[in-house]
Amino acid sequence: MYDDVFIHLKDRSKEDEVADININTVNKYFGDVHVIKDVSLDIKSQSFTVLVGPSGCGKSTMLRMIAGLEDINSGTISIDGQVVNDLPPKQRNIAMVFQSYALYPHMTVFDNMAFGLKLEKRSKDEINERVNEAARILQIEDYLQRKPKQLSGGQRQRVAIGRAITRKPKVFLFDEPLSNLDAALRVQMRVELAKLHNELEATMIYVTHDQTEAMTLADDIVVLDTGIVSQKGSPLELYDRPNNMFVGGFIGSPKMNFISSKILSKSSDATEVDIMGMSKISVSKMSASSSEGDSVTLGIRPEHLVVNGDSDGSWESKVFVVEKLGDVTYLYLEKDGEPLVAETEGHSEIKVGDTVKVGFPAGRCQLFDSSGQAFK
Repeated sequence: MYDDVFIHLKDRSKEDEVADININTVNKYFGDVHVIKDVSLDIKSQSFTVLVGPSGCGKSTMLRMIAGLEDINSGTISIDGQVVNDLPPKQRNIAMVFQSYALYPHMTVFDNMAFGLKLEKRSKDEINERVNEAARILQIEDYLQRKPKQLSGGQRQRVAIGRAITRKPKVFLFDEPLSNLDAALRVQMRVELAKLHNELEATMIYVTHDQTEAMTLADDIVVLDTGIVSQKGSPLELYDRPNNMFVGGFIGSPKMNFISSKILSKSSDATEVDIMGMSKISVSKMSASSSEGDSVTLGIRPEHLVVNGDSDGSWESKVFVVEKLGDVTYLYLEKDGEPLVAETEGHSEIKVGDTVKVGFPAGRCQLFDSSGQAFK
């Protein structure tokens, strides 16, 4: 079945390059386990959409259903206006790149990239043209006569992507394609994928558990949590305005700080909350269902905290870990539950054991109710 994803080729004109993908109330069960739960998504043509979430959230299953490698139990999936629920992979005009490179070890790079075209009985000239064009885009022209075992991991991944490019599909599906690469190669390949998307102008859907990949590559991010769409939006929208604590904690590295608090008072345009019994702050966020005395969670990102400076409500604590990364320093401060992480300048002289004052700028604070949903 996996080969089916690669072997169907359909010529495209500019007029038929539109490839909106519409997912409508899709459900998927594995036995009694409900892994995809009433998911509805609209993916714009020529966009780069990233499905992100922790292991087991359903992101790879969602991708495989779009590809036709998994049946759906209910709902519909449409590509370019056509419902594809009952179409086999080879008739969906998509190409998929897997975490494993899935290259034929006995074939050269050229033959691996040409394999699907040969099965389609394309002419020799057309095969040469398409393979060489894909090799040019991916800068692997010098490796066409090598076998996969003679290539690095990054080069093998480019060959796998090149095999997909030769098909000129409407939709590219990537299932954690960079997870087998080392850190430096992942950064390099992220840049190459972004360039590739700009050059091909195809619809791309990319699955990863790495929120850094999601933030750097995506036009839109879809955050999945146990088979449910927790939030969909642009990277900065999810970073600045998470719908809930799950998104706030998943997007961003280090993650958003969460502080247990309670509502001290409410006005028509703000909510005053407690900061660990040392101070209070008035945040311009409201929830109609909240009341004075309710337990809430205050969220703020490490880079928004003010260390030893003038700011709104402040709190003092000892530093027990210092992480120096060159451009920034992260301070880990003692508090109940998880430590508070504050970012300061790279050459900070603060050391373990020092007591620092941390300020909470009201405009940078988020509030979440007892169910983890954000105040608006």
